[in-house]
Amino acid sequence: MNSVNKTLYIPLYGKSYVSKKGLFLDDKKAEDIWETAGFTLKGKSKSKWLAYYMGVRSAVFDEWVKSQMAAMPNSVIIHIGCGMDSRIIRVGTEDHMWYDVDFAEVIEERKRYYSETDNYQMIAGDVRDGSWLTSVPEQKCAVVVMEGVSMYLTVKEMQSLADSLCAHFEKVTLLVDCYTSFAAEMSKHRNPINDVGVTEVYGIDDPKAYQNDKFAFTKELEMIPKKYIDELKGFERFIFAKLYAGGFSQKLYRLFEYTKN
Repeated sequence: MNSVNKTLYIPLYGKSYVSKKGLFLDDKKAEDIWETAGFTLKGKSKSKWLAYYMGVRSAVFDEWVKSQMAAMPNSVIIHIGCGMDSRIIRVGTEDHMWYDVDFAEVIEERKRYYSETDNYQMIAGDVRDGSWLTSVPEQKCAVVVMEGVSMYLTVKEMQSLADSLCAHFEKVTLLVDCYTSFAAEMSKHRNPINDVGVTEVYGIDDPKAYQNDKFAFTKELEMIPKKYIDELKGFERFIFAKLYAGGFSQKLYRLFEYTKN
């Protein structure tokens, strides 16, 4: 895999780690894949604080997907940059059609651990090229998640993705986590993704940067809700809150929702 694709092992490790500790989310699939894959992480990539962050972030995305599925019962679910994530198992389809999308070599690896069903398919494609959407039958509504992906795409590439989604669906809702421009600059020097060879990332300061005339920023969500911080105890809770919650974290990471109605 190239360096960007290898970053998928960082959240996989994080979710496996917190699942084993009984924190934030139950992800036996991540535990099993991590034990089987045998991939070695080094440096900051194996920080327990980062693992906690990855676990909470995934739990927040899971909650959002569940709420959108309930609100949009006729929608398709699209997980862009799925990596080895088991959201399809954690959330379930509730009779929705679910598509996991990633680079061809990632999907090839993913198929070692996941099987397609009547309600679940994997799509090999580069999100910077909207042609992958031809594998998704036209549907009126789509719930789309991009977790840990936008920082590898330029603003122009994210705008192009928004254009493609709007052209394919009558209604779209998207949840995406983003670096700020400050975080993107800092990441050149101090970021766990450097440990797998990634040095070029991108950030935005204005969520309206991804908008078009049909696709609009609707709200910002809390990245690290207090209820998850409170699952930790004592010193760990204090340190994690300082590192990943509050004003300092907002200077680095943001969580934005967009819609096309």
